[in-house]
Amino acid sequence: MKTKEELIDELIDLAFAEDIGDGDATTLCCIPAEEMGRSRLIIKEEGIIAGVEMARCVFEKFDPELKMTVYIEDGAHVKPGDIAFIVEGRVRSLLQTERLMLNIMQRMSGIATVTSVYQSRLEGLKTRVLDTRKTTPGMRIMEKEAVRIGGGCNHRIGLYDMILLKDNHVDFAGGIGKALDCAHEWCRENGKDLKIEIEVRNLDELQQALDNGGADRIMLDNFTPELTRQAVEIIAGRVETESSGGITLDTLRDYGEAGVDYISVGALTHSVKSLDMSFKAF
Repeated sequence: MKTKEELIDELIDLAFAEDIGDGDATTLCCIPAEEMGRSRLIIKEEGIIAGVEMARCVFEKFDPELKMTVYIEDGAHVKPGDIAFIVEGRVRSLLQTERLMLNIMQRMSGIATVTSVYQSRLEGLKTRVLDTRKTTPGMRIMEKEAVRIGGGCNHRIGLYDMILLKDNHVDFAGGIGKALDCAHEWCRENGKDLKIEIEVRNLDELQQALDNGGADRIMLDNFTPELTRQAVEIIAGRVETESSGGITLDTLRDYGEAGVDYISVGALTHSVKSLDMSFKAF
Protein backbone atom coordinates (compact mmCIF):
# COMPACT_ATOMS: atom_id res chain seq x y z
CA MET A 1 0.00 0.00 0.00
CA LYS A 2 1.45 3.35 -1.05
CA THR A 3 1.81 6.14 1.47
CA LYS A 4 0.16 9.55 1.21
CA GLU A 5 3.53 11.06 0.34
CA GLU A 6 4.14 8.52 -2.44
CA LEU A 7 0.73 9.17 -3.99
CA ILE A 8 1.30 12.94 -3.97
CA ASP A 9 4.76 12.48 -5.48
CA GLU A 10 3.33 10.38 -8.32
CA LEU A 11 0.55 12.88 -8.98
CA ILE A 12 3.05 15.73 -9.28
CA ASP A 13 5.18 13.66 -11.68
CA LEU A 14 2.15 12.90 -13.84
CA ALA A 15 0.99 16.52 -13.82
CA PHE A 16 4.39 17.79 -14.94
CA ALA A 17 4.57 15.11 -17.63
CA GLU A 18 1.22 16.10 -19.17
CA ASP A 19 1.92 19.85 -18.94
CA ILE A 20 5.62 20.20 -19.81
CA GLY A 21 6.23 17.05 -21.88
CA ASP A 22 9.70 17.29 -23.46
CA GLY A 23 10.02 21.00 -22.66
CA ASP A 24 8.17 24.28 -22.12
CA ALA A 25 8.74 25.78 -25.54
CA THR A 26 7.41 29.21 -24.60
CA THR A 27 9.64 29.64 -21.56
CA LEU A 28 12.72 28.07 -23.12
CA CYS A 29 12.55 30.31 -26.18
CA CYS A 30 12.50 33.64 -24.35
CA ILE A 31 13.91 33.23 -20.82
CA PRO A 32 17.67 32.74 -20.33
CA ALA A 33 18.60 29.74 -18.17
CA GLU A 34 20.44 31.92 -15.63
CA GLU A 35 17.66 34.53 -15.25
CA MET A 36 16.55 34.94 -11.61
CA GLY A 37 13.32 36.43 -10.32
CA ARG A 38 10.46 36.20 -7.84
CA SER A 39 6.70 35.78 -7.92
CA ARG A 40 3.99 36.13 -5.29
CA LEU A 41 0.69 34.34 -4.80
CA ILE A 42 -2.08 36.94 -4.74
CA ILE A 43 -5.52 36.05 -3.36
CA LYS A 44 -8.36 37.44 -5.49
CA GLU A 45 -11.41 36.02 -3.71
CA GLU A 46 -12.50 35.63 -0.09
CA GLY A 47 -12.35 32.14 1.35
CA ILE A 48 -10.23 29.56 3.16
CA ILE A 49 -6.76 28.94 1.78
CA ALA A 50 -5.56 25.36 1.34
CA GLY A 51 -2.69 23.79 -0.54
CA VAL A 52 0.22 25.88 0.73
CA GLU A 53 2.12 22.75 1.79
CA MET A 54 1.22 21.03 -1.48
CA ALA A 55 2.61 24.04 -3.35
CA ARG A 56 5.84 23.64 -1.40
CA CYS A 57 6.01 20.02 -2.61
CA VAL A 58 5.57 21.17 -6.22
CA PHE A 59 8.33 23.78 -6.00
CA GLU A 60 10.77 21.53 -4.15
CA LYS A 61 10.25 18.62 -6.53
CA PHE A 62 10.74 20.70 -9.68
CA ASP A 63 13.61 22.86 -8.44
CA PRO A 64 14.98 22.38 -4.90
CA GLU A 65 16.75 25.73 -5.16
CA LEU A 66 13.50 27.69 -5.25
CA LYS A 67 13.04 29.62 -2.00
CA MET A 68 9.49 29.88 -0.66
CA THR A 69 8.54 32.41 2.02
CA VAL A 70 5.08 31.75 3.48
CA TYR A 71 2.96 34.52 5.01
CA ILE A 72 -0.42 32.75 5.23
CA GLU A 73 -0.73 29.12 6.33
CA ASP A 74 -3.28 26.49 5.31
CA GLY A 75 -6.68 26.97 6.95
CA ALA A 76 -6.51 30.75 7.26
CA HIS A 77 -9.35 33.00 6.14
CA VAL A 78 -8.17 35.12 3.20
CA LYS A 79 -9.50 38.09 1.27
CA PRO A 80 -8.68 39.78 -2.05
CA GLY A 81 -5.24 41.38 -2.07
CA ASP A 82 -3.68 39.07 0.53
CA ILE A 83 -0.22 37.71 -0.33
CA ALA A 84 0.02 34.07 0.69
CA PHE A 85 3.67 33.50 -0.19
CA ILE A 86 6.63 34.61 -2.30
CA VAL A 87 8.86 32.28 -4.29
CA GLU A 88 12.35 33.29 -5.48
CA GLY A 89 14.69 31.51 -7.89
CA ARG A 90 15.14 30.69 -11.56
CA VAL A 91 12.52 32.41 -13.69
CA ARG A 92 12.19 29.30 -15.85
CA SER A 93 11.28 27.29 -12.76
CA LEU A 94 8.76 29.89 -11.57
CA LEU A 95 7.01 29.85 -14.95
CA GLN A 96 6.96 26.08 -15.33
CA THR A 97 5.57 25.40 -11.85
CA GLU A 98 2.99 28.19 -11.93
CA ARG A 99 0.04 26.39 -13.48
CA LEU A 100 0.32 23.12 -11.56
CA MET A 101 0.69 24.98 -8.27
CA LEU A 102 -2.32 27.18 -9.06
CA ASN A 103 -4.46 24.24 -10.20
CA ILE A 104 -3.81 22.47 -6.91
CA MET A 105 -4.21 25.51 -4.67
CA GLN A 106 -7.31 26.89 -6.36
CA ARG A 107 -9.04 23.50 -6.24
CA MET A 108 -8.05 22.78 -2.65
CA SER A 109 -8.98 26.28 -1.48
CA GLY A 110 -12.37 26.01 -3.16
CA ILE A 111 -13.03 22.74 -1.35
CA ALA A 112 -11.83 24.11 2.00
CA THR A 113 -14.02 27.19 1.57
CA VAL A 114 -17.17 25.19 0.79
CA THR A 115 -16.45 22.77 3.64
CA SER A 116 -16.11 25.69 6.05
CA VAL A 117 -19.50 27.03 4.94
CA TYR A 118 -21.18 23.64 5.44
CA GLN A 119 -19.59 23.03 8.83
CA SER A 120 -20.51 26.54 10.00
CA ARG A 121 -24.19 25.68 9.41
CA LEU A 122 -23.81 23.05 12.15
CA GLU A 123 -22.34 25.44 14.71
CA GLY A 124 -23.33 24.49 18.24
CA LEU A 125 -24.18 20.91 17.29
CA LYS A 126 -22.10 17.75 17.69
CA THR A 127 -22.62 16.84 14.02
CA ARG A 128 -19.61 16.91 11.66
CA VAL A 129 -19.53 17.13 7.88
CA LEU A 130 -17.94 14.18 6.05
CA ASP A 131 -16.47 13.94 2.57
CA THR A 132 -17.09 11.07 0.14
CA ARG A 133 -15.27 9.17 -2.64
CA LYS A 134 -16.75 11.57 -5.22
CA THR A 135 -13.36 13.08 -5.94
CA THR A 136 -11.21 13.94 -8.95
CA PRO A 137 -9.34 10.78 -10.05
CA GLY A 138 -5.77 10.93 -8.80
CA MET A 139 -6.37 13.97 -6.58
CA ARG A 140 -8.28 12.31 -3.75
CA ILE A 141 -5.53 12.72 -1.14
CA MET A 142 -5.28 16.44 -1.85
CA GLU A 143 -9.03 16.99 -1.97
CA LYS A 144 -9.66 15.14 1.28
CA GLU A 145 -6.85 17.12 2.90
CA ALA A 146 -8.66 20.27 1.77
CA VAL A 147 -11.85 19.06 3.49
CA ARG A 148 -9.89 18.57 6.70
CA ILE A 149 -8.32 22.03 6.39
CA GLY A 150 -11.80 23.50 5.90
CA GLY A 151 -13.02 22.00 9.19
CA GLY A 152 -14.70 18.84 7.93
CA CYS A 153 -13.92 15.19 8.62
CA ASN A 154 -12.52 12.59 6.27
CA HIS A 155 -14.55 9.47 5.61
CA ARG A 156 -12.65 6.44 4.32
CA ILE A 157 -9.84 7.32 1.92
CA GLY A 158 -10.67 4.46 -0.44
CA LEU A 159 -12.10 0.97 -0.61
CA TYR A 160 -9.28 -0.47 1.49
CA ASP A 161 -9.37 1.33 4.84
CA MET A 162 -13.00 0.81 5.91
CA ILE A 163 -15.90 -1.48 5.06
CA LEU A 164 -19.00 0.37 3.89
CA LEU A 165 -21.85 -2.01 3.06
CA LYS A 166 -24.09 0.01 0.76
CA ASP A 167 -27.47 -0.98 -0.67
CA ASN A 168 -26.02 -2.95 -3.60
CA HIS A 169 -23.68 -4.88 -1.31
CA VAL A 170 -26.58 -5.71 0.99
CA ASP A 171 -28.83 -6.84 -1.86
CA PHE A 172 -26.15 -8.98 -3.52
CA ALA A 173 -25.11 -10.49 -0.17
CA GLY A 174 -28.67 -11.52 0.66
CA GLY A 175 -29.68 -9.00 3.31
CA ILE A 176 -28.50 -6.85 6.21
CA GLY A 177 -27.54 -9.68 8.54
CA LYS A 178 -25.69 -11.71 5.93
CA ALA A 179 -23.75 -8.69 4.74
CA LEU A 180 -22.60 -7.85 8.28
CA ASP A 181 -21.70 -11.44 9.09
CA CYS A 182 -19.71 -11.77 5.86
CA ALA A 183 -17.82 -8.57 6.64
CA HIS A 184 -16.75 -9.85 10.05
CA GLU A 185 -15.81 -13.25 8.70
CA TRP A 186 -13.69 -11.71 5.95
CA CYS A 187 -11.88 -9.48 8.47
CA ARG A 188 -11.10 -12.46 10.68
CA GLU A 189 -9.88 -14.60 7.79
CA ASN A 190 -7.67 -11.83 6.42
CA GLY A 191 -6.36 -10.40 9.68
CA LYS A 192 -8.01 -7.04 9.09
CA ASP A 193 -9.16 -4.63 11.80
CA LEU A 194 -11.47 -2.37 9.86
CA LYS A 195 -14.43 -0.27 10.95
CA ILE A 196 -17.70 -1.54 9.49
CA GLU A 197 -20.51 0.76 8.37
CA ILE A 198 -23.80 -0.35 6.86
CA GLU A 199 -26.35 1.64 4.89
CA VAL A 200 -30.03 1.25 5.73
CA ARG A 201 -32.95 2.50 3.67
CA ASN A 202 -35.77 2.36 6.19
CA LEU A 203 -36.57 1.69 9.85
CA ASP A 204 -37.06 -2.03 9.20
CA GLU A 205 -33.50 -2.37 7.85
CA LEU A 206 -32.28 -0.26 10.76
CA GLN A 207 -33.81 -2.67 13.24
CA GLN A 208 -32.27 -5.61 11.38
CA ALA A 209 -28.84 -4.00 11.65
CA LEU A 210 -29.26 -3.37 15.37
CA ASP A 211 -30.61 -6.86 16.05
CA ASN A 212 -27.73 -8.47 14.15
CA GLY A 213 -25.04 -6.22 15.64
CA GLY A 214 -21.54 -5.86 14.28
CA ALA A 215 -21.77 -2.38 12.76
CA ASP A 216 -19.65 0.48 14.05
CA ARG A 217 -21.72 3.05 12.18
CA ILE A 218 -25.13 3.07 10.51
CA MET A 219 -25.76 5.25 7.47
CA LEU A 220 -29.32 6.53 7.19
CA ASP A 221 -29.73 6.87 3.44
CA ASN A 222 -32.32 9.29 2.03
CA PHE A 223 -34.18 9.57 5.35
CA THR A 224 -36.18 12.73 5.99
CA PRO A 225 -35.12 14.85 8.98
CA GLU A 226 -38.17 13.59 10.88
CA LEU A 227 -37.38 9.95 10.13
CA THR A 228 -33.75 10.61 11.01
CA ARG A 229 -34.79 11.83 14.44
CA GLN A 230 -36.80 8.64 14.99
CA ALA A 231 -33.86 6.52 13.87
CA VAL A 232 -31.44 8.31 16.21
CA GLU A 233 -33.83 7.68 19.11
CA ILE A 234 -34.03 3.98 18.20
CA ILE A 235 -30.24 3.68 17.94
CA ALA A 236 -29.89 5.43 21.31
CA GLY A 237 -26.12 5.92 21.04
CA ARG A 238 -25.27 2.24 20.51
CA VAL A 239 -23.40 2.97 17.27
CA GLU A 240 -22.30 6.05 15.34
CA THR A 241 -24.85 7.55 12.94
CA GLU A 242 -24.47 9.16 9.54
CA SER A 243 -26.99 10.86 7.27
CA SER A 244 -26.52 10.70 3.52
CA GLY A 245 -28.37 11.27 0.27
CA GLY A 246 -29.51 14.53 -1.29
CA ILE A 247 -28.70 16.72 1.72
CA THR A 248 -28.19 20.35 0.74
CA LEU A 249 -26.84 23.39 2.53
CA ASP A 250 -30.44 24.46 3.17
CA THR A 251 -31.43 21.16 4.82
CA LEU A 252 -28.11 20.40 6.52
CA ARG A 253 -28.96 21.85 9.92
CA ASP A 254 -32.29 20.00 10.03
CA TYR A 255 -30.35 16.74 9.90
CA GLY A 256 -27.83 17.95 12.46
CA GLU A 257 -30.60 18.91 14.85
CA ALA A 258 -32.03 15.39 14.40
CA GLY A 259 -28.97 14.21 16.33
CA VAL A 260 -26.76 12.35 13.82
CA ASP A 261 -23.01 12.23 14.39
CA TYR A 262 -22.04 12.79 10.77
CA ILE A 263 -23.50 14.07 7.51
CA SER A 264 -21.76 13.01 4.29
CA VAL A 265 -21.86 15.57 1.48
CA GLY A 266 -20.61 14.74 -2.00
CA ALA A 267 -20.86 18.40 -3.00
CA LEU A 268 -17.77 19.19 -0.92
CA THR A 269 -15.63 17.73 -3.70
CA HIS A 270 -17.62 16.82 -6.81
CA SER A 271 -18.82 20.25 -7.97
CA VAL A 272 -16.76 22.89 -6.23
CA LYS A 273 -15.79 26.25 -7.73
CA SER A 274 -12.07 26.95 -7.44
CA LEU A 275 -10.96 29.95 -5.39
CA ASP A 276 -9.52 32.72 -7.56
CA MET A 277 -5.83 33.55 -7.12
CA SER A 278 -2.83 34.39 -9.30
CA PHE A 279 0.97 33.99 -9.28
CA LYS A 280 2.59 37.21 -10.46
CA ALA A 281 6.14 38.44 -10.98
CA PHE A 282 7.11 41.60 -9.11
